[in-house]
Amino acid sequence: MERNIDMNEVSDGKFYTAKDMVRADCGGCYGCSVCCHGMGASITLDPMDIFRLCGGLHTSFFALMPDKIELNIVDSLILPNLSMAGNEEACVFLGQEERCSIHSFRPGICRLFPLGRFYEDGSFRYFLQTHECPKENKSKVKIKKWVDTPDLKQYEKFICDWHYYLKARQEKVKADPEQMKPISMEVLERFYVIPYDQKKDFYGQFYERLQK
Repeated sequence: MERNIDMNEVSDGKFYTAKDMVRADCGGCYGCSVCCHGMGASITLDPMDIFRLCGGLHTSFFALMPDKIELNIVDSLILPNLSMAGNEEACVFLGQEERCSIHSFRPGICRLFPLGRFYEDGSFRYFLQTHECPKENKSKVKIKKWVDTPDLKQYEKFICDWHYYLKARQEKVKADPEQMKPISMEVLERFYVIPYDQKKDFYGQFYERLQK
């Protein structure tokens, strides 16, 4: 999701790489689930998120649709996001004692928080969102450890390629708004609806679809 923001207002004014240490560790978030409430449609899911959710829950994209995920317009395209439920608008995967029930296969945005990504010149860097998490006295942690994703270099390449692929699709829609539905349906079908083989490497399957 693209946002027009003043980096000096939302961050500490620095950019980071995966090798850098940053004060983001919330100590397990015990007693706090603020970031799991009231997020609206902002937890946009990428193809790897769906791969992880379907594998972790032993289900399909369509089976998630009734109450776990929903479709919304994101920067001119229709994309899936995690659903919020109830009067407190809690994430549908927030379980007992306000703990994440899918923590081992949680979406990328959840893994990243309270960090964000700043995209520029075909790549991206990380930044620390200084006003998003209410936890005080956070500890320093290496970003590579915090993101908690195997083969981080490959994952970062995927994130980058996916971002710029979507950006190109979005530019087409902005140039011709009538193309929003057909382009969105193409993206949804190719990268989300058609099941991924959980026994095979995700990246190989993703790039095969991307190259079509």
